[in-house]
Amino acid sequence: MEPSQIQQAWAERGFSCTMWTDPPGQVWANFVHEVDELVTLIEGEIELSFQGQTLRPRIGEEVFIPAEARHTVRNIGATTNRWCFGYKRKD
Repeated sequence: MEPSQIQQAWAERGFSCTMWTDPPGQVWANFVHEVDELVTLIEGEIELSFQGQTLRPRIGEEVFIPAEARHTVRNIGATTNRWCFGYKRKD
């Protein structure tokens, strides 16, 4: 799925959508958000850890991170990755 398709699908569900690129070894540790978050891998490899679980989604697979869940995102691959993340919009 292309980023534009993800953006459209998420907008219909009330989520923002931003594409991000990380170099190999990049770690975003211990983030907490007040709203639900979605993550979808576009290219490369990624690992997400939250609520006692560690996930390694395939390209195109969506991961839901609930509001207030402390989470960490890692590029576990040998190449740059691209991924989309979005937050539930507050009405």
